[in-house]
Amino acid sequence: MLDLATNVQFVKGIGPKIAQILLEKGISTVEDLLYYLPFRYEDRLNPRGIGELRAGEMASIIAEVRTFGLFRTRRMPIFEMTVGQGRDTLKCMWFNATYLQDKFRAGMLLALYGKVEAGDRGGHRFEIIQPQFEILHDPTATHGNGGGDEPKWQSLEVGRIVPIYETAGNGRLTARWFRRVIHGMLEGLDQDPPDAIPPAVRGRMGLIDRRRAFWQAHWPEVGESLANLQAARTPAHIRLIFEELFFLELGLELKRRKMRSQTGIVFQISDSVRAAVKRILPFHPTAAQKRVLKEIAADMAEPAPMRRLLQGDVGSGKTIVALEAAVIAMENGCQVALMAPTEILATQHYLSARRILEPAGYRIVLLTGSQESGRKKQARHHIAQGSAQLVIGTHALIQETVGFDKLGLVIVDEQHRFGVLQRFRLMKKTNEAEPDVLVMTATPIPRTLALTLYGDLDTSVLDELPPGRTPITTRRIGDERSEEVWEFVRKQVAAGRQAYIVYPVIEEGATPPHRANNGRAGGPGEGELKAAIKMYEQLRKREFASLRVGLLHGRMSAEEKDATMASFQRGEIDVLVSTTVIEVGVDVANANIMVVEHAERFGLAQLHQLRGRIGRGSAKSYCVLMTGGKVSVEAEQRLEAMVRTQNGFEIAELDLQQRGPGEFFGTRQAGMPNFRVANLLRDRELLEAARREARYVLAGPNPDLTKEEIARAVQHLRGHWNRRYGLVEVG
Repeated sequence: MLDLATNVQFVKGIGPKIAQILLEKGISTVEDLLYYLPFRYEDRLNPRGIGELRAGEMASIIAEVRTFGLFRTRRMPIFEMTVGQGRDTLKCMWFNATYLQDKFRAGMLLALYGKVEAGDRGGHRFEIIQPQFEILHDPTATHGNGGGDEPKWQSLEVGRIVPIYETAGNGRLTARWFRRVIHGMLEGLDQDPPDAIPPAVRGRMGLIDRRRAFWQAHWPEVGESLANLQAARTPAHIRLIFEELFFLELGLELKRRKMRSQTGIVFQISDSVRAAVKRILPFHPTAAQKRVLKEIAADMAEPAPMRRLLQGDVGSGKTIVALEAAVIAMENGCQVALMAPTEILATQHYLSARRILEPAGYRIVLLTGSQESGRKKQARHHIAQGSAQLVIGTHALIQETVGFDKLGLVIVDEQHRFGVLQRFRLMKKTNEAEPDVLVMTATPIPRTLALTLYGDLDTSVLDELPPGRTPITTRRIGDERSEEVWEFVRKQVAAGRQAYIVYPVIEEGATPPHRANNGRAGGPGEGELKAAIKMYEQLRKREFASLRVGLLHGRMSAEEKDATMASFQRGEIDVLVSTTVIEVGVDVANANIMVVEHAERFGLAQLHQLRGRIGRGSAKSYCVLMTGGKVSVEAEQRLEAMVRTQNGFEIAELDLQQRGPGEFFGTRQAGMPNFRVANLLRDRELLEAARREARYVLAGPNPDLTKEEIARAVQHLRGHWNRRYGLVEVG
């Protein structure tokens, strides 16, 4: 008999070699295989009579084997078989199917399923090419049933709704193989699987029991809605999806509670601290900035360490809020670390912080990987001594050679570009109490994703742009009209403005940094893409011969990038030709034009971030999305969304729909959980319910929950957390 923890190699029909193939799919136990749900279902409920068939339809047929044989042609061997029902016959053909020549015997009863085609061989009206089949009864294997009763059989292939599974092992493990093995495995389970969801939760959610859910998700009962099966909205699917999300949210809630039980730093928010915060403000804060700072300050005043996510669309003023939080920490005698994913963004933060904080007497240090060793050594010395109050840098901050004197606040910008462990390593750079952590992102995250990726963090949202920001006019045009665009750029520069022109690659023949179309055609081939270096030379000599043109790309040294950006900020460059290195953090108020060539090759989030580089001053701003060649349906949707709206959350929703949760943040390193049955887009309401129920279970004491039931749920979670969700227990 089997239980959920049994290794799959001991399941009938598997063994060690096939178990190794299943392991590549993340399947190592009986429980794992039960969660390998069908990706779709076929309605094979009503077997057809051969005389009723129509060419072009998918049909299930139960018929008797009449004749068969293997015929060798010049091109390939073909296995042909005639099956019959009374006087009606049907031809079946399989190509390259030598493995079938000893499979059948005359008189066998078969279930067949496939596409019916008009017959043109041997006088048969119809034929089926490559049908799926199942042997229902073999009379030569029957050992007399005494009373001459008809043999009893149950088909896994016809007469029911049939589950269709993704194949494995390069097609070696077929959908039929999975049907047979999973059906036998379900029959062999020795008892009802243990159910760790507390009964009170199951009752409130109306969940069916676990064993029934497994059976009905794999083998739906007659009468189940095919539409609900395909949409994963049957009682069986809802049970299994909720279970996965419930334990995810239970884990995240336990992380939050563990963090709140730790000893943090109680920052004093005195009148002098408030005055220090006000002194650094370069402008009157928005109502959203005031609200968010109040939330952050309240967290910092608590004895438990702060863990807060600060979301804000491009240009909403996250940086100034983060610097206000830094002032609170520094006024309390603590150091602050700000980690950014790229050197260009770290440098931008460093320059902004110096401009805003140095006049107030704070000491700021920059630490990046490309700095010369002498400067790095000096910076590390100031950090260790505590004389560096605000330390800004890249991954260099988490190297073992970097040690802080009294780290009180960690600010992580664009968190989704870091692994969860990197945030953790920076937090541990102190021997003092746990530092507060403020995670910032300019990538608007739909609530569904925020609940999973940042479910252990409290969330603040900057949903208001600072005053004086003007809406950006966005246009999409084909590159055959490029001369009109260049003329418009020349006129804007003549009026005293500056422009960005962005290309997807640095050099011809290079691969674009973001395959926005997931491998599908969305424009010219990669060898035909316009490249930044070549176009810089062309624009500088021809279209913008009278203007000052600069070049910026990722292969330039940090010093070259800094010098170019500083020159652009000082107004010494009119037109900056660039790749996506300007995507985040670049702030030049006088730049009011963004031209993106081959816009169809960029992701939606990228386009939104690029557009966010303009519209930062009082002048009217323009974003021109130029396309070249054929544009895919998905790319059309992205471009249309860019023209229609500037709302980052609306854009993020569409981006999530197009790319899916896994690709939304680029890599698994970002900390996205590895779901087996849940889908964050489809199952939003269940995720919200799971979070509510998880909080209820841990809130205790509750009259309808016993300590044993809560302990069972937590114990189940601990046994599954890392393996099921792929999340690291930090924070």
